[in-house]
Amino acid sequence: MSPLPARRLLISAAFCAAIAGFSVAFAAGFDLPTRRTDLTDADARRVAEVTRPTTDFSRAEQYEAMQAGGATSIDPVTEDSFSHISATIPFEEEQPFRLGNALFKKLWVSAPSSTQASDGLGPLFNARSCMSCHLKDGRGKPPEGGVSATSMFLRLSRPAATPDEERAIASAEIVNFPDPIYGHQLQDLAVPGLPSEGKMAIRYTEEPVTLAGGETVSLRRPSYSVTNPGYGPLDPATTLSPRVAPAMIGLGLIEAIPEADILAHADPDDTDGDGIHGKAAIVRDHRTGRTALGRFGWKAQNASVRDQTADAFSNDIGISTPDRPDAHGDCTEGEIRCRKMPTGVQKRIGNEEAPGPILDLVTFYSANLAVPARRKASFPETLKGKQIFYQSGCTACHVPKFVTRRDSLDKAQAFQLIWPYSDFLLHDLGEGLADGQQVGLASGREWRTPPLWGIGLTQTVSGHSFFLHDGRAKNLTEAILWHGGEAQKSRDAFASLPKDSRQALITFLESL
Repeated sequence: MSPLPARRLLISAAFCAAIAGFSVAFAAGFDLPTRRTDLTDADARRVAEVTRPTTDFSRAEQYEAMQAGGATSIDPVTEDSFSHISATIPFEEEQPFRLGNALFKKLWVSAPSSTQASDGLGPLFNARSCMSCHLKDGRGKPPEGGVSATSMFLRLSRPAATPDEERAIASAEIVNFPDPIYGHQLQDLAVPGLPSEGKMAIRYTEEPVTLAGGETVSLRRPSYSVTNPGYGPLDPATTLSPRVAPAMIGLGLIEAIPEADILAHADPDDTDGDGIHGKAAIVRDHRTGRTALGRFGWKAQNASVRDQTADAFSNDIGISTPDRPDAHGDCTEGEIRCRKMPTGVQKRIGNEEAPGPILDLVTFYSANLAVPARRKASFPETLKGKQIFYQSGCTACHVPKFVTRRDSLDKAQAFQLIWPYSDFLLHDLGEGLADGQQVGLASGREWRTPPLWGIGLTQTVSGHSFFLHDGRAKNLTEAILWHGGEAQKSRDAFASLPKDSRQALITFLESL
């Protein structure tokens, strides 16, 4: 296989061998592909070779520093490192990216307003813009004593209560059931004249953990509640699941990973006996209703960047789109005053507050934010940490490499070797991280493996180092120590390492 210059690389880290490890019957039951159809035999052999897990930790792998293939940003590291355009975007597509960026930052206002192209906020909402949650396109955080929880909110859901509801979830007809009054999400803000739904309250208890060598780390265990509920008590069956806004980089590349390559890592019955039960999240496309592989969101509840974008417009900002056309957002029929509030629908520009072109532009922007290049990928300390990461079993879930589809609809993402360090499957991470909330096929203990690219720039871009779905971990060491369930062995392996080896692993993560 002849090497290609990293910025022009047209192959990507797909999966290596065949689909043998995945349950074909499961995929067929949901009409999902069990093998790639975009590759020639020669391409397939090339992809298998380039995505084979390394065993040589004496040097960086070829193209490893370009962790998003040709789409990688090589701009200097600054607080804007997550806001650059993919390097593969042609010149003629730079304008829609910039327009999408402007709409991503746009502050929506309540209706009616003289700024008719910007009204329709809420009536209940968590943020006035996409950027409010994803500041500088980075990671959100808990309020930490502040008054604002803009980049963190509570998902609301109750479990299935009847056999019909259980069948609806099992067949991917619905992902969960909302609180009968408060809906799918607690909106802590409201337009003038309307009470908000309440405020998220967090209480932490400290739990000491002793590592090899006697070092002690204090983990903080959160508990959540709702204060000042504006519309009466929540349903007793409603569960609260905190979520921080994830970083926005590399989303289009993730969508371009072939379903079959992700499914190839699934092993829900642990047939290989390694203790890892990766499970696919099967969801419905919001427009077509067809089943698809969920890969976005903390529980992989959305199949595409567009689905994720429309969901955020509706639930976070209360703005309707063609994919989520209810102009009252997450207001339920039980919130009568909310349903009577004016909306921002302007018939002269469309049937929704954010008509199709707006959703298209924000989706395009979100799909084409570049992943920054690695730092210090070839440094001895980084390579030592990488070897420990592999030997500790972390790559069983945090799969290093994939190759995106050759026939991707967006040519900027086509046939790229990418290094997201995720299998994008659902895993049981133990009782310590459990939220008790089922989302589609994900149980209350299961979470999607998040990609790790860019994680080392969290402090630089977002100004903090809080990790996991609710920001409970104050640093990467704490994030690892919270892993349980399928990740318990890897967590224990890390805890038993001498201090210098633990630091080497952290150095590797900080290079991503």
